[in-house]
Amino acid sequence: MALAVSKEEEYIDLNWFNNKTIATSYPGILNKFLAENNITSNIEVISGSVEIAPGIGLAQGIFDIVSTGSTLIMNGLKEVETVCKSEAVLVANKNLSEENKTLLQRLLFRVEAVQKASKSKYILLNAPKEQVEAISKLLPSMKSPTILPLLQEGWCSLHSVINEEDFWEVIEQLKNLGAEGILVIPIEKMIT
Repeated sequence: MALAVSKEEEYIDLNWFNNKTIATSYPGILNKFLAENNITSNIEVISGSVEIAPGIGLAQGIFDIVSTGSTLIMNGLKEVETVCKSEAVLVANKNLSEENKTLLQRLLFRVEAVQKASKSKYILLNAPKEQVEAISKLLPSMKSPTILPLLQEGWCSLHSVINEEDFWEVIEQLKNLGAEGILVIPIEKMIT
């Protein structure tokens, strides 16, 4: 959770917020932080789309959850103070009923599918048939790559999954083996 101001503002330190209006959906956390730092501000409580408040003249700053910062940038804001860092944690009672254990397992399955997908990319490419075996060794896939013949004689299309961290190194190797028309697509969910 962070404080943000217009990107044009010359922000030096937290004292900038003295006697300013800050828009937030989290007034309790913000009030505590400001009090601990001896900052007196007017807090404007709004729900949703907090980042538009400076642009419409409702506040000079905002306090909101920031993950990538892209929403701030799209609204002409910059993050200036991190108030707290957090993470989502799932805690379960070890004495769950069988019905609730089943629900928990279903939830964990879904979360894991999204997490696996976020670390992988779907890759499609065209390759000369004589290079398919070498290319297949570079692409671990989930079981084995899908290989489909192309209309052009001696060529095929290869579909696989690649680890995000290996992406650039593997792409260069694929191109060196003659791969063309390489498409890399994000994966929404991945179930193995």
